[in-house]
Amino acid sequence: MNQVTNSNGSILAGWISLISNIILTILKIVVGTLFNSPVLLADGYHNAGDVIASGAALTSMRISKRPADEDHPYGHGKAEVISSAIVGIILLLAAIYIAFESFSAFFHEPEKASVIAFITAIISLVWKQVLYVYTIRIGKRTNSKGLIATAYDHLADVYASLAAVLGIGLALVGEIYHIQILTYGDPIAGIIVTILVFKLAYGMIIEAIDTLMEKSVSKERLDNFMTLILTIPEVKRIDRLRAREHGHYVLVDLRVGVQGELTIQEGHDIIRKIKKTIMENQPDVDEVLIHLNPWYEIDKA
Repeated sequence: MNQVTNSNGSILAGWISLISNIILTILKIVVGTLFNSPVLLADGYHNAGDVIASGAALTSMRISKRPADEDHPYGHGKAEVISSAIVGIILLLAAIYIAFESFSAFFHEPEKASVIAFITAIISLVWKQVLYVYTIRIGKRTNSKGLIATAYDHLADVYASLAAVLGIGLALVGEIYHIQILTYGDPIAGIIVTILVFKLAYGMIIEAIDTLMEKSVSKERLDNFMTLILTIPEVKRIDRLRAREHGHYVLVDLRVGVQGELTIQEGHDIIRKIKKTIMENQPDVDEVLIHLNPWYEIDKA
């Protein structure tokens, strides 16, 4: 029941993100065009990329919830990892675009700032901050890689919108008080945003690659698994313990030593007990593969 609720919650958050990005894209491009605001126009085109990213994340979340089948016996969880990589690439391209626009602005006469564009940038900033807080909470609660990627995409937009607010705001102040250097506040802020967005994109891409390359979970997580397993009296020895993320869930691969004289039925019961202990204490674990090795008293020596 909780898994269904979490799934519905992440899908709803994905739809809200997609619809919000479509509305903000139209708003920024229209206002940026009507009031000749390059920074808002650039932010609008950036948001157009976010529409693609949100659509990819939403699609991947729906695919990842499908049960395992004959062709995908371990489930479809990595669909979210792929979408996370796509979002990271889109953010990387957005960072390059913002950098290009920011540096180009230094070689042209700054455009006249618009109060309407300034207000639009503030609306975008607040809207995106609310979306980021909302999606990151649900994403972490459901361990949805796609939704977490969408949240970081919103955070990148927070940075971009903040740059737009500062840039347009400084330009307005510069025009009122005739301070020429302030009219270039937007490209300066844009360069700072480029660095922040690039850092976000790099982290997301590296994390996605690590998961696709079957990188192990953290040592701390492995230690937690080991502690749980050793609470089971029948387990005499842990011969091998591996675990990896598979999208929004974790797969565990385990070899343990148990009394060599046990029957097949007794061994089967121990396997069930190990699985139950791990999955009850680690809700994001979807599968535990266990191999039993014989253990004898002489092995103590």
